[in-house]
Amino acid sequence: MHIAEHKQPAQLRILVVDDNEDALEMMEVLLTLDNHIVRTAFDGETAIKIAPEFQPEVCILDIGLPNMNGCELARRLRQMMPQVLLIALSGWGQDEDRRLSSEAGFDYHLVKPIEIEKLQKLLTETRISE
Repeated sequence: MHIAEHKQPAQLRILVVDDNEDALEMMEVLLTLDNHIVRTAFDGETAIKIAPEFQPEVCILDIGLPNMNGCELARRLRQMMPQVLLIALSGWGQDEDRRLSSEAGFDYHLVKPIEIEKLQKLLTETRISE
């Protein structure tokens, strides 16, 4: 093996928001194992408080959040941080669902259960483009 094959990819600061504790914990573990810096929140209000200090490069948001849904959260985060990559997680993946998430400012719409390889590919592309 060459030394270059052992090089860790650049870290991304990723904010994950999901009201499902198990899903949130799983995502945090997977992203941390992938060498990312991860912060989590169970709701939109907490995410809005965390974001200015944490300055995430990527936000992975569940659409079906209580009180402030993921689309509203995406709109608010996009206003705060226009450059952030927004990834929607949803149980719904029809054209209309994707259109609504796009209108809310999401860059990508992934359907649950999430294919971790697809997410890793998006994050790798984000690293390369920076």
